[in-house]
Amino acid sequence: MEGEIVAAIKQICYEKNLEYDMVLDAIESALAAAYRKDFGDKTTQNIEAEFDPDTVEVRVFDVKTVVEDMTEEEIEDEENEKTFNQRNEIMLSDAKKINKKYKVGDTVRQELEIPSSFGRMAAQTAKQVIIQKLREAEREGLFEDFKEREGTMMTGVINRHRGRDFLIDFGKVSGILTKEEQIPREYYKIGDRLDVYIKSVEHTNKGPRIIVSRSHPEIVRVLFFREIPEISSGDIEIKNIVRDAGFRTKVSVYTEVENLDPIGSCIGQRGSRIQTIINELGGEKIDIIQWDSDIKKYIANALAPAQVNDVDLNEEEQSAIVSVPKEQLSLAIGRNAQNVRLAVQLTGWNLSIRDDDSGEVVESTVDKKAKSKKATSKEEVVEEKVSKDEKADKTAAKKDKKKTKKEVKKKTKKDSE
Repeated sequence: MEGEIVAAIKQICYEKNLEYDMVLDAIESALAAAYRKDFGDKTTQNIEAEFDPDTVEVRVFDVKTVVEDMTEEEIEDEENEKTFNQRNEIMLSDAKKINKKYKVGDTVRQELEIPSSFGRMAAQTAKQVIIQKLREAEREGLFEDFKEREGTMMTGVINRHRGRDFLIDFGKVSGILTKEEQIPREYYKIGDRLDVYIKSVEHTNKGPRIIVSRSHPEIVRVLFFREIPEISSGDIEIKNIVRDAGFRTKVSVYTEVENLDPIGSCIGQRGSRIQTIINELGGEKIDIIQWDSDIKKYIANALAPAQVNDVDLNEEEQSAIVSVPKEQLSLAIGRNAQNVRLAVQLTGWNLSIRDDDSGEVVESTVDKKAKSKKATSKEEVVEEKVSKDEKADKTAAKKDKKKTKKEVKKKTKKDSE
């Protein structure tokens, strides 16, 4: 019997990935709860149980802390700062009756008698408490495990969908791939294996809530570290990543190692390395940009694959006018201004694209920002005007109401005469 108990505990530890002491604590808590429910005094006893799995012996104790003596008047006085909790505390004079060596601050453990009927009654209560404690311990273990994996990639299986959200099975727990974290042009179906980025892990009563992502920019960083040895070794540094998930990503890279081409290393022989990453992202285009401390060169590089003739900086406003040949305008701007928008995010500078032949600015993130502010200002003026008009209307309505009341009163008085 003794060996069976130890073996059972070890089996639970193995299956639930729990520590032996944690399971033993759960058993002792369950036994204490069972004794307290059927035999203990909840108001005067602080019950603790000890369980020896080798001998299957159970011992129950009333555990109290020794405090200074207090009179009944002091105990009943609500204004007295000192309080006495008879469940957890024992006065010094009473403690000395048990053992004269006790002093204030010591712990008194008085062993209690265990009735013969305790075993059967304890079994049911203990079973329920043990199950609950094990569930809590398992949830806590899962939370800590996945909290450590935050910011990393994991492979899971799509096991079902909930509206537009998909649940990704990781074995003992599932992650949630919300609509906002999905790649717009990507199609998901039940049973597919999927590499996802662990975006956040939150603690809940039902276990860890794991939000995963396919659209987060950091997923690109993880893939670069995985596929490109020079990046994982630190020879090449990723300076920044910006992404329009499902369509285009720009990654700026830099190296201090002589005779090492950072862009060529990322692309790989015949594009083998970058193609693996592109396939993982469902065909998303990736521009690898050479980072440069010279902001003019960096801006020109950021607008790749377009060729840039000149960059005119306005350092006070942190904006730049970029001159581009006419035949390169569509490349520089991109569909729906995607290319220039990502270049702005990558460099942190507002950019205006100018036709080098005509000198005309054809696209400007600076103008859009100004227009947005102007539009907001105009809306505020309109709202203010509407507010004033509404106020005037309410005032006029009140005056009309008063006038009507006076006229009715006057007419009533005349009719009565």
